[in-house]
Amino acid sequence: MGTLNIDESKVLDATKLHPSVKHETIFGRFNNLQSGESFILKNDHDPKPLHYHLEAMHGDTFTFDYLENGPEDWFIEIAKK
Repeated sequence: MGTLNIDESKVLDATKLHPSVKHETIFGRFNNLQSGESFILKNDHDPKPLHYHLEAMHGDTFTFDYLENGPEDWFIEIAKK
């Protein structure tokens, strides 16, 4: 994971998920978070559309912070406010 110091237990590696269950799995992980908790999404492209989808579903109840922004891997910390 490059030079990032990431807690592997918090990583959801979307690159290993079948496209048909990717968003469902990510949303499920988010929904299971308690306020103040987070997970780290690993993806092989910029998940900006996911940000918009989360925003449409959950409004301003989350943060979406880029930890690594490609070019091969993206790591985004998604937290529930």
